[in-house]
Amino acid sequence: MPRKYNFSAGPSILPEPVLQKAASELVDYRGQGMSVMEMSHRSPEYKSIIEGAEASLREIMAIPANYYVLFVQGGAQSQFAMVALNLMHKHKKADYLNTGQWSKKAIAEAKRYGTVNVVASSEDTTFTYIPQTTADMFDPQADYVHITTNNTIYGTCFKSLPETGDVPLVADMSSNILSERMDVSKFGLIYAGAQKNIGPAGVTVVIVRKDLVGNALDFCPTMFNYQTHADAGSMYNTPPTYGIYMAGLVFEWIKELGGVSALEMVNKRKAAAVYEFLDNSELFSGTVVAGDRSIMNVPFILPTDELNAKFIAEAKELGFVNLKGHRTVGGMRASIYNAMPEEGVMKLIAFMKQFETDNR
Repeated sequence: MPRKYNFSAGPSILPEPVLQKAASELVDYRGQGMSVMEMSHRSPEYKSIIEGAEASLREIMAIPANYYVLFVQGGAQSQFAMVALNLMHKHKKADYLNTGQWSKKAIAEAKRYGTVNVVASSEDTTFTYIPQTTADMFDPQADYVHITTNNTIYGTCFKSLPETGDVPLVADMSSNILSERMDVSKFGLIYAGAQKNIGPAGVTVVIVRKDLVGNALDFCPTMFNYQTHADAGSMYNTPPTYGIYMAGLVFEWIKELGGVSALEMVNKRKAAAVYEFLDNSELFSGTVVAGDRSIMNVPFILPTDELNAKFIAEAKELGFVNLKGHRTVGGMRASIYNAMPEEGVMKLIAFMKQFETDNR
């Protein structure tokens, strides 16, 4: 059966060359007589895998030497607590921007450990835009400022970063990491669940400035302390070994393509093509303010729920799967992550054009 065009928001499409490489090494990893899944994480062979993955990520993201790169478990939602438990230690307060469901959950979790100030929110219009902020809106005594750089459900993203002065900026970058160039030095901490642009679900990447590590709250669990993982090279306990191996293959794939800058060009081209169609369509419409549109997640709707359901059903028959939108937005959502080929996006647009012709 030919591979489908998988527009899922996550777990998402993976690069086919990566899957083929992993398949060729599944039973016997490079002459070791065993799979990576069976390999001791203390072995020299696995040490080279995890160290190679970190080195590749540092290269493609240009991560400065004064940052740790950690591979941890628990998904991005564990980071909602870990960030507060590790960083909310000076004044026991933090500023958050509320731009979607995941930031709402991050806010609720942080409130368990200190005072949270919601500086701005776009909840008034079901998160269809990114609220504007100015430097004077942030508390200079906040322990950190938290943002979600790309909002998977609602299809919005930050086009510029808030001015936070000396207060560390923390970013949940789960759904747009590696999709465009980011200056890591502008952040105190970046975290991202793997299942969008990094690899299969099960790994979370944390990139944290070294001076922010080592000040965890007294009651912080050992496994939630960044120092624990930094001291052990992400191997305090058995890490998600196969997921890290897969992430390393993805990082190598990005390097071979020409790095993040090369992917950024393709990603912007893919997104622009979809938005151009939506802006000129008489039947389909986007749901996001134009200036805040994501290049990774594109929600769109038709005039009726019946047409939405018909579109999703007909798309599935043609091999375009996982297009149903989140229940809070409705309609459809095309997640066009790094691994979605440009051909898949153009074929989806061609189907949308035909659907519009057939249903006017």
